[in-house]
Amino acid sequence: MLKAKPSIYSVAGLLAILMVVLSPAQAALPSATGDGQALPSLAPMLEAASPAVVNIAVETRVRAARNPLMEDPFFRRFFNIPEQQRERRAASAGSGVIVDADNGYVLTNAHVVKNADTIEVTLTDGRELTAELVGTDEEVDLAVLKLEDASDLTQIAIADSTTLRVGDFVVAIGNPFGLGQTVTSGIVSALGRTGLGIEGYESFIQTDASINPGNSGGALVNLRGELVGINTAILAPAGGNVGIGFAIPTEMTENVMHQLIEHGEVRRGMLGVTIQDLTPELADAFGVERQRGVVITQVVEDSAAEKAGVKSGDVVVAVDGRPVNRANDLRNKVGMSPVGEKVQLSILRDGKKKSVTAVISETSQETAGGEAVSSYLEGASLRDLRKGELQHADQGVFVDKVEQGSPAWRAGLRQGDVIINANRKDVVNMDELKGAIQDKDAALLLRVNRNGGVFFVVVR
Repeated sequence: MLKAKPSIYSVAGLLAILMVVLSPAQAALPSATGDGQALPSLAPMLEAASPAVVNIAVETRVRAARNPLMEDPFFRRFFNIPEQQRERRAASAGSGVIVDADNGYVLTNAHVVKNADTIEVTLTDGRELTAELVGTDEEVDLAVLKLEDASDLTQIAIADSTTLRVGDFVVAIGNPFGLGQTVTSGIVSALGRTGLGIEGYESFIQTDASINPGNSGGALVNLRGELVGINTAILAPAGGNVGIGFAIPTEMTENVMHQLIEHGEVRRGMLGVTIQDLTPELADAFGVERQRGVVITQVVEDSAAEKAGVKSGDVVVAVDGRPVNRANDLRNKVGMSPVGEKVQLSILRDGKKKSVTAVISETSQETAGGEAVSSYLEGASLRDLRKGELQHADQGVFVDKVEQGSPAWRAGLRQGDVIINANRKDVVNMDELKGAIQDKDAALLLRVNRNGGVFFVVVR
């Protein structure tokens, strides 16, 4: 097996750059050599930060695959074969970060601990502790754990990720491939990456610091050893690391973390608008000199936006003083804001600047589990489609969330779908969907609107 060997010259060059760019307060990294010359090193920073990064081992019970005939109740009854749920135990590994030493709270990815039966956390000093799941938010892919009977823990300092710039040096700390704690370094390659389809809310830090399976939930830190992101995913078209990794910025993690600790879940509110990116053509049509922003296409009646005075055709250019360039910028800001929080919108209306304040309101409709409608829709969260919520659909049953690998997922339903017909009956809300499905265990014929395209789905 070939192993990459770093060039001593490239390493020396990087270290020379670090000595130049770091301030004296940040660069207290030297260690004496035999000839008295000092060499810069990241070791002192890592010695302080690494104890806050832990390895996570998860055990999950998984139903074992068996012959399809054994799934047939008539076959089992004919041969008098008793029903048996054969299971096997599956183990997986990931990483986490201690964010509150006094209370034993650990921040990690939701996918690291998904469906976990037991969670074991190993500290850098070798201690193995049992962890309890406090709460998860799959929309952002974050989870909070609580270590039982923990003492003498080290927590990490949390930095403001909004101060990051492309080109800043960062270090990834985690547990790749279950090897144990490993450190890799690189730079911030890009900021605010969205549209990757990895999570519901995306504004990733992209980095070339090597991130591999098992690094999920680990720390991305700056050169002061402060947490700037939670390592989450990689782009690996060839199956290995190619220098494109993604971390959830602390700007997003802190809000989610506090809500999970306080409520055990994230209580998201709504602004009550439909939006689209401002294009040069739209900017010209609205008489706006600015070429980037978000256009309000519709305002939901009696929503937070309507109460604040927002109107269709307004162009949002900033939220709480921070520029808004794309629809995802506004969506992320609202999605990360708890119910009751005030947000200041800077808008352009008829070519004039205006500032309005909206109070994030609670979602008006509650979601229900798909299993209440049909056993084949288990794993889906369904609710009535709100008026004006989508441009491509006026009414129907909105698929708010779908758990990956669930019956609803296998049936082909995805988050954002709108069910408009069931068993050849048009449905406009949950009550009509339930009325169209008489037998919860029978096959379904659904007509689904996905981003304006309509198609049939046979669920059985």
